[in-house]
Amino acid sequence: MKILVIDDEEHILELLKFNLELSGFDVYVSTDASQTQDLIKNQNPDLLLLDWMLPKISGIDILKKIRSDEATYDLPVIMLTAKNMEDDKIQGLNVGADDYITKPFSIKELMARINTVLRRYRLSDKSQTIIEVGNIVLNTDQHKVTVDSEDIDLTRKEFELLKLLMENRGKVLKRDYLLEKIWGYEFYGETRTVDVHIRHLRKKLGLDENSENGIDTIRGLGYKMI
Repeated sequence: MKILVIDDEEHILELLKFNLELSGFDVYVSTDASQTQDLIKNQNPDLLLLDWMLPKISGIDILKKIRSDEATYDLPVIMLTAKNMEDDKIQGLNVGADDYITKPFSIKELMARINTVLRRYRLSDKSQTIIEVGNIVLNTDQHKVTVDSEDIDLTRKEFELLKLLMENRGKVLKRDYLLEKIWGYEFYGETRTVDVHIRHLRKKLGLDENSENGIDTIRGLGYKMI
């Protein structure tokens, strides 16, 4: 499998390239953030390790471009950063990061996160293609959601969250379970991330108390698709 690493610190690139290749990955590295999109399309990596604090353009801005491009929107991305505030993490997640690791980090922890993200993507590829709940239709192959045949623009995390809720219609999914499945194990306890995404989903899907189907809040537990 291929991993692309974008970071402006040469010693970090050397460290990551050495250790990732030892683990059996094909590794491509670059300090030129402006070439990220071209590198992704040319190398076709299975995962991107992206530094947040880059010169000239931030990792967040690069991630926005990746998620808005049909050719790259579904690429797994782990952010590397010195930022450690909860709001920074939420910002990265809301833009579409699959995981987040704070510098300095251990190679062992990074490898665990990489394997978790890749496993999550492999499992999602095996799920059903079309899921319908009332007037909501979700197509996993096309990464498309419609309500009454109208296209709904969702971020990748919103899409994955809705998909998980629809696949488990009628079941109460706890916030910690949603955090583990959608964002990875390191976000346990940060339930605000889930609540924010649920709020965005309800608004975009036009779900309210009068809707025939919707996302119920189960107080003290989590959410349920009805």
